[in-house]
Amino acid sequence: MKGTGDRAGTQVEAHPETPAGVGTNFRHIGEHPAGVAPLTGKGGAPGRERAGHNGVVTTSDVHRSGFACFVGRPNAGKSTLTNSLVGTKVAITSSKPQTTRHAIRGIVHRPDAQLIIVDTPGLHRPRTLLGRRLNDLVYETWSEVDVVGFCVPADQKIGPGDRFIAEQLAKVGRRTPVLGIVTKTDLVGKEQVAQQLLDLQRVMDFAELIPVSAVDSFQIDLLADLLVQQLPEGPQLYPDGELTDEPETTLVAELIREAALEGVRDELPHSLAVTVEEMTPREGRDNLVDVYAVIHVERASQKAIVIGRGGERLRAVGSQARRHIQALLGSKIYLDLHVKVSKDWQRDPKQLRKLGF
Repeated sequence: MKGTGDRAGTQVEAHPETPAGVGTNFRHIGEHPAGVAPLTGKGGAPGRERAGHNGVVTTSDVHRSGFACFVGRPNAGKSTLTNSLVGTKVAITSSKPQTTRHAIRGIVHRPDAQLIIVDTPGLHRPRTLLGRRLNDLVYETWSEVDVVGFCVPADQKIGPGDRFIAEQLAKVGRRTPVLGIVTKTDLVGKEQVAQQLLDLQRVMDFAELIPVSAVDSFQIDLLADLLVQQLPEGPQLYPDGELTDEPETTLVAELIREAALEGVRDELPHSLAVTVEEMTPREGRDNLVDVYAVIHVERASQKAIVIGRGGERLRAVGSQARRHIQALLGSKIYLDLHVKVSKDWQRDPKQLRKLGF
């Protein structure tokens, strides 16, 4: 540990059958006869067809590339789903709503396609300038992608927020296919999953409907197949092995914010932001990177919460963040954290720009 007070440094199943009343574009939970299923819903592509490993008919003579994004209310499981598809952590996750604040791109590499998933903030009724800017980011992303996945958690009833999103998506859906995705199916029984699929189908017209669980990888590969079907033919857009195009400093800042979000009061997460002031290799040490970062809060009382009694909580944040940053960078990390009060930054245009919003 380095320093005292407000600084902390550390070195360092049984699944449901297709419910009655669900349309033919529903991807039912279970195996298709002989492992083969016809293309359903909108889309599909010309070319020689073959049965994919998930029962989805694909073409063997074309390569597809393009962009997809997941949308939904805050805490609908979008970031967890993105990480599951990419196969590694590119977006932070938390039980706190509105965790995502940037459009993070995760890249899925396949022999037949390259799928770039844009993880966007949850669409919500904004109460601050930050909230309005995050919503603008969502709408901008919708207009640029090739396919949209509308995520609704299996354990929460469809409500006004979902219907509002559906109304907005319907405008995009005229030119961009929308997949209905019931997430978090591991949290509920098969009857509730089936009912949620029925309820979601009534919300809007989907190209496909599919239930998934990122936690137990249920139908994740099938979801990838369905997204790829909607992409245009094209070459790779990113080199092999590249999993995100986000700068390392952005990813490091997000990992620190993720650690800081754990265990804080409900009103505090929205007031937390993180900036990386400096990140450089230690002189004379090939395997050590020095990271100096600032956690921004809006009030002095929030600063006290983040630091904790005797700095205990800030040290725990640093320890957790350091483990994830080391895994990201592949080297040892010295992490120096400082907590700063940036009064009402969510409502201040100048401070928002400074913090990258």
